[in-house]
Amino acid sequence: MKKSRRLKPVVRVAEGREQQAARALGAARARLGQVQQQLEELRRYRDDYRQRFQQAGAVGMGAVQMADYQQFLHKLGQAIEQQGQQVVQATQAAEAKRALWFASRGKVRMLDTLVARYQAIEEQQASRREQREQDERSQRGGRFVAL
Repeated sequence: MKKSRRLKPVVRVAEGREQQAARALGAARARLGQVQQQLEELRRYRDDYRQRFQQAGAVGMGAVQMADYQQFLHKLGQAIEQQGQQVVQATQAAEAKRALWFASRGKVRMLDTLVARYQAIEEQQASRREQREQDERSQRGGRFVAL
């Protein structure tokens, strides 16, 4: 069996792994998008709440109400900080998945190049063999003289 044919199953397995890595990368990027969106929503909510706090403070508010506003703003700040950590983690996960995909893609390309090289060698060998056979036929044909 030709080397190029023997490598076909290896190439198929590598392609399957590349596709699996690409799907994992897509999922990681989707997760990153979700956590980034959640972070932005929290920031917008905090900014809106802070604006309401300032408007209420301009009109006048009691000490209890002011403490409640400040406490809630503090909790929002903590939630934003935690969400920021999730963004960092999701970014790292997406980068790791991208590195895995890139490596698997490199393996597939390397195998494709190797198969192409083997096929080129096999074609050269077949061409030489065919030329040799034609040469032998022409030498045998030249010995006989037609009467």
